[in-house]
Amino acid sequence: MEAVIFDFGGVITESPFEAFNRLEAARGLPKDFVRRINSSNPHTNAWARFERAEIDLDGFDSAFADEARALGFELPGREVIACLQGAVRPSMLEALRRISIRFKTGCITNNVKSPDEASTSRNHSVAEAMSLFHHVIESSKVGIRKPDPRIYAMMTEMLAVDPKHCVYLDDLGINLKPARAMGMTTIKVDAADAALQALEAVLGVTLR
Repeated sequence: MEAVIFDFGGVITESPFEAFNRLEAARGLPKDFVRRINSSNPHTNAWARFERAEIDLDGFDSAFADEARALGFELPGREVIACLQGAVRPSMLEALRRISIRFKTGCITNNVKSPDEASTSRNHSVAEAMSLFHHVIESSKVGIRKPDPRIYAMMTEMLAVDPKHCVYLDDLGINLKPARAMGMTTIKVDAADAALQALEAVLGVTLR
């Protein structure tokens, strides 16, 4: 293996889905309501358009609210965006430090532009993690989002590696499929420890 490519949210940081569930409980919404909206019309819904920077925060706030309202509930998009600031996982950050010394590293993240400021300590952790990637591709900057195969090809070109010599980690199975189809070894991240154990086996190095 020559390169390790990471998703960011739900891999380097804690999963936003838990925060979505807390929001749903607080607002009296069905569990996984946000995920239900975001999985409907996944290429053209408000979330997809926001991650490709086709609409701004105000546009997302309104468009997401319309999608929620069509299902019989009220939920502004801004409240969903406020859930995205998951904490960096210390074990993943340490693993990234060790990996970056011996392998090429990349990050492919479906993200959105948000004006909300995270805590200073989190910003430092995020900044360190970002500094350890040789290349970062953000959907909101390139106008392409996972699982579009083009975004994975962009990364392998940037890293100058054959996909067969790459490991890709993501918390969503749908985002692993294109990477696997290109020849990458893929690891689905549910719990950090289990994912790191699998990554250690693939790389043959200790990461914890």
